[in-house]
Amino acid sequence: MSDWLEVVERVEPLDGIELDATLVGQMQQRYAQVRGEGVGRVNFYTPTFKAFASSEIAGCGKSAWPAVSITGGDCKLQCDHCKAKILEPMIAARSPEDLWRVVNEQINGGAQGMLLTGGSNHRNEVEYDDYYATIRRIKDSFPEFKIAMHTALVDMDIARRMEDSGIDAAMMDVIGSQDTITQVYHLRRSVDDFEKTLEYLVSTKLKVVPHIVIGLHYGHLLGEWNALEIIQRHQPQAVVLVVVMPFYAPENRPFVTPDSREVGRFFMDARAALPDVPLLLGCARPPGRTKVEIDSYAVMAGLNGLAHPSDGMVELAVRLERDVRVTPACCSIAIGDEVMAIETADAGLQVDIQKVIEHERMKRPTFAAAGSLGGIKVVMAGQPEAVGGCCS
Repeated sequence: MSDWLEVVERVEPLDGIELDATLVGQMQQRYAQVRGEGVGRVNFYTPTFKAFASSEIAGCGKSAWPAVSITGGDCKLQCDHCKAKILEPMIAARSPEDLWRVVNEQINGGAQGMLLTGGSNHRNEVEYDDYYATIRRIKDSFPEFKIAMHTALVDMDIARRMEDSGIDAAMMDVIGSQDTITQVYHLRRSVDDFEKTLEYLVSTKLKVVPHIVIGLHYGHLLGEWNALEIIQRHQPQAVVLVVVMPFYAPENRPFVTPDSREVGRFFMDARAALPDVPLLLGCARPPGRTKVEIDSYAVMAGLNGLAHPSDGMVELAVRLERDVRVTPACCSIAIGDEVMAIETADAGLQVDIQKVIEHERMKRPTFAAAGSLGGIKVVMAGQPEAVGGCCS
């Protein structure tokens, strides 16, 4: 295998991004040592490669995986990174009768599944009690309709009720810093409460897909490695990593954009810690050049899936000799596959590197001439970051 920086040089859409040479070298060494069932396989969920598909995705649209909130836009916590704004565009189902009606409407419109969530009470619990019978009715009536539930914090009794209701996947954020729980979430719960929730959920037959929000502490990495150790102790079916996008943060408590190199180091450590667990990079991450850098590190670290990858990522993965698949997917399908976390090993379309390169070149009418690093700015450890333009 060639030096990975030389491999990056040959991927024209990556011209102009900044990569840490030391980190890339560490990733190359660490990846060579990782052994696991899913290591080497990567699936890209992207709308830009439909030309490679034999047919279009059926039912690909906004309603394919709708997000439904049992509290509408209401949430008691008002966390600093969200302020409940993430709930506002979701479909409201404020009663079990509303949920039954919404699901029937969505299925008639072609929906394949849904994300079921809601705002939390002051203990970071979503109050689903009145809904379990209706969820069971939905699953009995429409067994192929997938339900992924955001659980928030639960005890063993609630975990069993969720299992009995028939949901397909249980999702929760694992937070490893007490300061983040207290300051960002405004919550009087402990890190241990989050670990116990994960323990209870994995003891059921549910497919459990915890999330780690990287940079949750105002854009800084604080409890992420502790969250990783918690997940390592309980071995869920898959893990989704996202990078904080605090669009609604208050002015008096601003977030910074997470350092892409720190995010990359976390990807590398997560791959080594969970070699047999599918790792996916979810839709949420900062835009622009930072996204391209984060996506590049995700590919080099050996993550198993990227939702809506930046230009050049498929080619980079092929050049790094990954087992590459592409799922032509709209945003809704990508989110559905993200939460269900790669249902089958052969999901997606196999790709031809020449078609990938031609596709990328058609989108970039001009590109840098061949050179030592093709315009890629290499940032050495300890040096200040170079200033460059935005690449999206």
